[in-house]
Amino acid sequence: MINTIMFDLDGTLLRFVQDEFLSVYFGELKKVFTGLGLDAEKAAKGVWAGTKAMILNDGTMYNIERFWKTFSEFMDIKGEQLKVIEKTCDSFYSNEFNNAKITVHPSDIPKRLVKNMSAKGYTVILATNPLFPPCAVESRLDWIGLTPQDFLFYTNYENSRHCKPNPAYFREVFDRAGKTPEQCMMIGNCPADDMVAGTLGSETFLVTDFMENETGLDISLYRNGTIEELETLLMSMPVLERNGN
Repeated sequence: MINTIMFDLDGTLLRFVQDEFLSVYFGELKKVFTGLGLDAEKAAKGVWAGTKAMILNDGTMYNIERFWKTFSEFMDIKGEQLKVIEKTCDSFYSNEFNNAKITVHPSDIPKRLVKNMSAKGYTVILATNPLFPPCAVESRLDWIGLTPQDFLFYTNYENSRHCKPNPAYFREVFDRAGKTPEQCMMIGNCPADDMVAGTLGSETFLVTDFMENETGLDISLYRNGTIEELETLLMSMPVLERNGN
């Protein structure tokens, strides 16, 4: 029986077109790199290199270690200079990063879904791809009126050793939550990344409003619909005893 709801963030709870978000995000980030005396274009490529390294992470180190190791090698930066960049980036995600909020399409439904499912006794987890530091996840949650306290936990690059679409990412989430796949429903907007949970035994729902499907996967293979249709489905699910038992 399902007692746990796992929500993706970007494009699911946080309703935006990814390319629009990335344009503003990297525009602001490049300003920070310039202020640090770095070649902004090269540093942006270093971020993408670090991101790819996290996606391919084999689990031998946390994503944060994998990212900064790759970035430092790409930029040929280490020691105190790298520490300054890390600290400055953390500050960025709590400040200038918030300018990317302009790309969000406002809706009360995401906040309502999280609050209502928790009130119905379900365990609620933010299963966002752990490519960002905690402060960046928390900033994005704030854009839709949610906080870390609304979830049992949320994945980020400090507490994860894998990324979507690696099935090991979902196994990490199940293990940390103390749940079996069959007890969980994964809700996301990317068939390639989020629907992988279904191959492990979880229920899934593909949100189509801001769907990311670059590889053109057949979405008829998955239960899917708009966020309004998702709300109808979730609200039809039974109320559970507290703790989801």
